[in-house]
Amino acid sequence: MDTPHEEFPIGGIKAHGGELVNRVLTGQEREEALARAQTLKGLQVTSLMNISDLELLASGVFSPLAGFMVQEDYDRVVREMRLHSGLVWSIPVTLALTHDEAISIRAGQDITLWQGNQPLAIMAVAEKYRRDTAREAREVYRTEDEAHPGVARLHRHGDTLLGGEIWLLNWPQPREFPEFRHTPAQTRRMFARRGWRRIVGFQTRNPIHRAHEYIQKTALEITDGLFLHPLVGETKADDIPADVRMESYQALLRDYYPAERVLLGVFPAAMRYAGPREAIFHALARKNYGCTHFIVGRDHAGVGNYYGTYDAQLIFDEFEPEEIGITPLFFDYTFYCRKCGSIVSAKTCPHSKEDWINLSGTQVREMLERGEMLPEEFTRPEVSKILRDGVRSKKSQQAE
Repeated sequence: MDTPHEEFPIGGIKAHGGELVNRVLTGQEREEALARAQTLKGLQVTSLMNISDLELLASGVFSPLAGFMVQEDYDRVVREMRLHSGLVWSIPVTLALTHDEAISIRAGQDITLWQGNQPLAIMAVAEKYRRDTAREAREVYRTEDEAHPGVARLHRHGDTLLGGEIWLLNWPQPREFPEFRHTPAQTRRMFARRGWRRIVGFQTRNPIHRAHEYIQKTALEITDGLFLHPLVGETKADDIPADVRMESYQALLRDYYPAERVLLGVFPAAMRYAGPREAIFHALARKNYGCTHFIVGRDHAGVGNYYGTYDAQLIFDEFEPEEIGITPLFFDYTFYCRKCGSIVSAKTCPHSKEDWINLSGTQVREMLERGEMLPEEFTRPEVSKILRDGVRSKKSQQAE
């Protein structure tokens, strides 16, 4: 099978590595591959992260990757945050097997990757190799503590990895939020139609509060458009559900943002909670979507106390700007100050912390579960109501 590519340079921004990968089979080629998939050795893909990775690989979000990493790429990414070619890449993208699954698969064969009764993709297995789980945990997550959700996932998966290119036959299911599920080729065309040449991407797995709004609108002052791109793949169980968050984003955009300056899309990736390394990973993905700028705030992709508050910003200093190819916009800690009477940052506010209004994620969840509205200084009332009602509804459903 040939490897199709698409490239839609916007404002001079090219896909990472130069070309936007497309591994989605269509038409007659797909029909032939579907028939062939029934004859190949099959492997059930049950990991939510692997399922979402297949979608991201196929649609070019992970360009220049055309499949799961072979060992020379995996080893160098873990060790140096670079592919074997030298191109910057900070997170391993791998397919792990259990011991029993690994016995029946060999390098050099094509296999079908299944999701239940649906064939997802054909994979050309180039290599089968072992990984050092402890080393990957130390290097990528900066800890071996299995309380870290990324490290815990490593230990749930097998230590044998398959590397090789993939060709997508069917999109993974369920395909949530289809009207917002834009591929990189689609977003690049959408940006072009709007005449945007400088596009800032914003990553979030949380509802947008007033501090986020301040950061986004500040970034909009120096760009043509905002790509609001919340992550809707696998997250921790105590994170706000994606459907509730999406409703809150739409309410906020409807009432408080200029419609012609914002595009809402969903990022179907799983959270790795890898902090600094994931900040680079998220930036490169948004570069592939066509963004020229990317917002990096405090504790980006962090969890617990595993990373320093601004480590996700400092890691960009380890690379030359042209190696990353997308401009990071760093923001300090932002909050509402009673004396300033507005949203400000630690860089601009002269007042003491007693005048600052901010809530931790735990405090927000506890208030919402009690049916309380969040302070208007922290989040818009429309958003607060959606979150309160959504969280209480989910809690009631779980209790039934």
